Amino acid sequence: MTGLEPLAAAAVGGVATVVTETLFGKGGRWFGGIGNKINEKTKQAIFNASHQYVENYRERHGILKVLGMRKPIGLEYIYTTVQLLDEWGVRNFASVADLEKNFRENSARGFRSEECKKEPGIKIANQEKYLMVLGAPGSGKSTFLRKTGLEALKVDKGKFQHRCLPVFLELKRFTEPKIDLQAIISQEFATCGFPSAKKFTQKALAEGKLLILLDGLDEVPTQNLSTVIQAIEDFVDRNKKNRFITSCRTAAYRSSFRRFSDLAIADFDDQQIEQFINNWFCSESDKKAKTPEKCWQLLQKRENRAAKELAQTPLLLTFLCLVYDRSQNFPDNRSTLYRKALRILLEEWASEKRILRDDIYQGLNTELEEILLAEIAYKGFKTDRLFFPQQDIVAEIRSFLASNLNAPQNLDGEAILNAIEVQQGILIQRAEDIYSFSHLTLQEYLTAQYIADNNKQQNLVVNHLTDKRWREVFLLVAGLMRNGADDLLLFMEKQTQQILKTSLGKRLLVLFAWAEEMTADSSGEISPLGKRAIAISLANALALANANAFAYIYANALAKVLTSTFAYTYANALTKALATAFTFANANAFANANANANANAFALEQLIDYADKCEKLKIFKKVNFPVLTTRLKIMQDKLPDKKQPREVHQAFAKEIIKTWLNAFHLIQEMIDFSKEELKEIDNYFYSNLLMVQCKQAALRVSPQTWHEIESRMLRSNSKGGFE
Repeated sequence: MTGLEPLAAAAVGGVATVVTETLFGKGGRWFGGIGNKINEKTKQAIFNASHQYVENYRERHGILKVLGMRKPIGLEYIYTTVQLLDEWGVRNFASVADLEKNFRENSARGFRSEECKKEPGIKIANQEKYLMVLGAPGSGKSTFLRKTGLEALKVDKGKFQHRCLPVFLELKRFTEPKIDLQAIISQEFATCGFPSAKKFTQKALAEGKLLILLDGLDEVPTQNLSTVIQAIEDFVDRNKKNRFITSCRTAAYRSSFRRFSDLAIADFDDQQIEQFINNWFCSESDKKAKTPEKCWQLLQKRENRAAKELAQTPLLLTFLCLVYDRSQNFPDNRSTLYRKALRILLEEWASEKRILRDDIYQGLNTELEEILLAEIAYKGFKTDRLFFPQQDIVAEIRSFLASNLNAPQNLDGEAILNAIEVQQGILIQRAEDIYSFSHLTLQEYLTAQYIADNNKQQNLVVNHLTDKRWREVFLLVAGLMRNGADDLLLFMEKQTQQILKTSLGKRLLVLFAWAEEMTADSSGEISPLGKRAIAISLANALALANANAFAYIYANALAKVLTSTFAYTYANALTKALATAFTFANANAFANANANANANAFALEQLIDYADKCEKLKIFKKVNFPVLTTRLKIMQDKLPDKKQPREVHQAFAKEIIKTWLNAFHLIQEMIDFSKEELKEIDNYFYSNLLMVQCKQAALRVSPQTWHEIESRMLRSNSKGGFE
């Protein structure tokens, strides 16, 4: 079942009506009132031909079966409304610096321009008589044309508002030196058995009854391109009453058709991605299992941000849905996922569409091209560049070819760049002669590939360990190291431990000693490292509250990945409650006494609740929780009323802190850090967290290596590897 079965009922009668009116005039409706001009035999012939035409369209253009899908899916089931935008609006940047600034200020991973006006594609198709749809490979151009044709087939019952019969033509099939578009269209009708197919085609064109869908101008063989363009323009001029939609990859579009409005397909936004996933997993079993909701929620998680970026392209979103369908998850080793996505763009999509690669690729195989792209990606990422002048990329290509004895030396750098842009869409022109990778994810993956191939792991750690911009690269490098990520993890540990050799580090070691003393040999079913992480997360919340800051995210996150969800839920609740209560102790917390009173009441309520839950975790063996709870409840009874001045409430908040500190055997000096010191501590916990995440992302890690690293982590007597 393809999901197109209802189309036949909605379409056949309408198609037959249009054909009858075209051949016999508007003297009556289908099966009525046309007099002697049409007999029953002709009626039946038109009906049969219309039925065949609808069947042919839906079988050839109404289903999706790509990337090794086990069975086809009807576009009616999965289609998500396409948004079109003014492509040229994104090209109005004067320089690379302007593009870089715009990207940074946008603070998003994607390269989408939010300023360009977007409209639903079908709305534009209804408005524009001649429409050129531009987009990158896999952006959904062909799908949009096919879906518009399906809507037109429904005649008065579809979203296409003009009574036109759709004719879908794949331009890559135009290989002959002479092209007769009218004859090709006529053959489409004759094949289905329409009476007087040539006459019908002639009259339909003369009366503007056709929607001509010309798909894939970029797929026309190079030697025939000028002929095809001229044939189309001449045909449009002769038959201007009809409606035309054609498509082309943006990079291949060199000459505007005179009559056509040029618009580009926009990247999918969150709403479109979610709708596509809902449409994809639409079976009763998927609905019952809530598969689409689970897939969307997983894609929303921070660790899958880069994968979600790929989902902005319909082709790669299809790939992600196939991956999720097979395992109900996305792989921890994301490098495997991104490598497959890259290969889809490098070779599989052209193969599936039966597009012949240019001669430029002869000798430049996929592996060699991937190495070339990895060099470009790494050099750009290393210098914090996401956008590249054309001349720089061409120079990189020439240098790469010249430095490799086994690379073809007769190839032209500009021709290679053009082929990569047009046929694969991996490098995209963002402004005049300025390029970027189509997805930041692909640049990160290729950067990681270069590091892994060239054994630059130690250099990566020394220069970029605490640079959050390189986080995804670290995780990808760990996943690419087939011989194991042990050395990478040991490099990371050694670099992380450097902070412990500073004056701040000595103070941290005191805190680590406290955490170990408080949690060692406790009976809770959490690893010793997990217990220490929760304890330090608690202390860190206190320290951050003293500094009137809320940047405990990495200490908290480290505790999360090292403990069970159950344990972390309580620990996370504690840090939030502490941050609430202890921040109010700061002299600048609130100027309003009433606000301070409410804040203290809320904090006490949260802390009493947490003390009870924390006791059940059995992590802190030296904390007398019943006594702590009793003291907090006594403080509840003594809570100053709202009539008291601000200073009274702030003094009371400090008593809350003191009570908690005493219960956990902490002294103020142990957690009294400046904001500058807290930033450094933040980097320390980020590095530890990244180390744990790299271990999880790696293909192989020696149990002994990780056991040794874990035993030293957050310990007062820790000594990093490679001493």
